[in-house]
Amino acid sequence: MDFSHWEQIPRSSWRMAVLVGANTRTYKFALGSALLDAAAEGRSEILLRDLAVPYAMELVRHLGQAPQVSQKGERGEKDFLSVAEREAAESLRLGSPTEELLAAAIQSMPRMVMRKFHNLRGEGAEVPHRFYEVTGRSHEQVVRLSKELRDIAQSEQAPTLRGELSARWSIVETSFAIGIGQSLIREGVVVDMSTLQITDRQRRRSVAGVTDSVIGFQRGLCLICAEPITPEDDIAVDHVFPYSFMRLLRPGDQGTAPDLDAIWNLAPTHAHCNGQKSNRPPTREEMTRLAQRNEAIMQSPVPLKKTLELTLKHNKHSSTRPGEWLRFIQHVHDLL
Repeated sequence: MDFSHWEQIPRSSWRMAVLVGANTRTYKFALGSALLDAAAEGRSEILLRDLAVPYAMELVRHLGQAPQVSQKGERGEKDFLSVAEREAAESLRLGSPTEELLAAAIQSMPRMVMRKFHNLRGEGAEVPHRFYEVTGRSHEQVVRLSKELRDIAQSEQAPTLRGELSARWSIVETSFAIGIGQSLIREGVVVDMSTLQITDRQRRRSVAGVTDSVIGFQRGLCLICAEPITPEDDIAVDHVFPYSFMRLLRPGDQGTAPDLDAIWNLAPTHAHCNGQKSNRPPTREEMTRLAQRNEAIMQSPVPLKKTLELTLKHNKHSSTRPGEWLRFIQHVHDLL
């Protein structure tokens, strides 16, 4: 997995853990949310029992909105999600997990999600930093939170990381939904430019905002100035190749010009950088950053990956050859 242009810092490791890797369930996102909450309080350790409370409640809240597991697998009645479905209504009424749900979370977390959270796709592949370790036995288990996690949770980019996690969770949920998920796997997604929401191509169902969905793959940086975007900043979604260029683009080999309203050409930026850029074409540095961002998205699961694969395919570019995004972006520039 090529993230060679990413800095080897804890925040990048966190983003890789959340944004990259195969998802058959959404446990990773519930755990990530619970970890950020605990670390934001400056805690260096927390009882597994206490961490299991927000973990379980996040999942039961989401269960009422969308599937939390791929429809391909079968589940037994003792499966954690089966327990969560049975106990969801009562847990939501109480405002905390029922005893049965809490016991199921405590039992399953160390054996499943906490063992796999740092994993990436590929045999033995892990993110460079670890954010916790579990010690002790049975109900006395303690989760020790690393300094790296505490620094992330208390940083100025913490709200951005939470937004990325929430958007990725929504995207994965949508890919699990029967019917909708199949269309996403086949056709990818489109962007509603009036709302800047990523939507299902067939049903035009809103999935997540463009900024929260892709800014993590930019490492939280403005595509124009390459400086961090913070929650206090005014944000714009920039057409890297200005949309007004559509009328100037010559058709490619298939007789149509590349779509400049598609995800591949949209990037979060500082609003003032976007205003200063105005209608000019992208610089070489901006094209390189866009290519690197798109290559990072190509390492994530569907549907964003599928959407970018289709962009390359429709424009007769390979989705597997290294460096293809920079070649395609240079090709678009040459069409002007």
